[in-house]
Amino acid sequence: MARSQETEAQTAAPPPQQARGTLGVGMVGYAFMGAAHSQGWRTAGHVFDLPVRPSLAAICGRDRAAVDAAAARHGWAAAETDWRALIARDDVQLIDICTPGDSHAEIAIAALEAGKHVLCEKPLANTVAEAEAMVRAAEAAEARGQVAMVGFNYRKVPAITYARQLIADGRLGTLRHVRASYLQDWLVDPASPLTWRLKREHAGSGALGDLGAHIVDLAQYLAGELLTGVSAVSETFVRERPLLSRTPAGTSAALSGAADAVERGEVTVDDAAIFTGRLASGALASFEATRMAAGRKNALRLEINGELGSLAFDLERLNELSFHDHTEPAATAGFRRILVTEPEHPYLEAWWPPGHALGYEHTFVHQARDVVRTITEGTPARPSFADGLQVQRVLAAVEESAAKNSVHTPVPSS
Repeated sequence: MARSQETEAQTAAPPPQQARGTLGVGMVGYAFMGAAHSQGWRTAGHVFDLPVRPSLAAICGRDRAAVDAAAARHGWAAAETDWRALIARDDVQLIDICTPGDSHAEIAIAALEAGKHVLCEKPLANTVAEAEAMVRAAEAAEARGQVAMVGFNYRKVPAITYARQLIADGRLGTLRHVRASYLQDWLVDPASPLTWRLKREHAGSGALGDLGAHIVDLAQYLAGELLTGVSAVSETFVRERPLLSRTPAGTSAALSGAADAVERGEVTVDDAAIFTGRLASGALASFEATRMAAGRKNALRLEINGELGSLAFDLERLNELSFHDHTEPAATAGFRRILVTEPEHPYLEAWWPPGHALGYEHTFVHQARDVVRTITEGTPARPSFADGLQVQRVLAAVEESAAKNSVHTPVPSS
């Protein structure tokens, strides 16, 4: 896969609303990611010394009662039921897209063409063609001083950002291996209902796009180079699931225990994907993404090995890095724990005294901070839509490889 050309934000005079000290945010979507992004926008201006403060202008969703409730719960000043009306609002300068992947391209392109900045959740789109169209729109908007960024929030974990600095500074030397896994278990139960995440027309892919996108991005971000090829296998272990219907009593039929009365639908995405790859430098990489690993709730792990040392990260211990300096004498060398809570560490200058840990929600605060600074300071957009397109190309290559490797012969029992 060819390296995508990254765009850089152009320095431009801020629009009048920014000059008055606020950046009006309009967000599409109000569920899990909507709540997380709301936390980020609500908090960033109170923690960091920002050139302008994010203003939660309006939130958008199709269900009027639900979106009104979300607006009240998360602190949004207004609610809309049509994303086109949200884009048209004069008090909104940035559109934050937290919807399923099938709507990302349409909303993002419309917002950019209307002169808005855009933050779009990952994966950038459901197809490479959609992502390419989004990049073209972002490049045209960039010339007008607009910013388009993709929400790979795990880049904003201080320990991850610090690991990137150590690798860029040459502390690991020439890289040889990257290992990345992202394991969850929320689909182990075959009675779990058929949500939008299990339908290709909405989600694009399954564990691959949902979880694999994160670890592909992190591998390339940490290594500072791109994957050039992959070889993959994938599997859908539970091919039919109960439809998420509502009974007259208001309980979900899929969860009511009346299995014989529940209508079922086809799962059209993967449950798990495993693939290997090679970075541009020749380093080898391996990846595993699954939502069928019993007992693993949100287990993201990374390890990078180089000629001079190694780094390891575990999201369940997200304030820590494990670092091995292979240049030290063998008698005393070994992995040591770095507690990433010092004010010298990324993002930590605004938080608590050393040793006071941060959590998952802080990644969205850091993301909001970076979006605001990118817009107001004219710094390069990172991660950019071009970064999102590169990940999309990797995901497409994984699916293509997995399709070629799909034929398997069961081992006969003895």
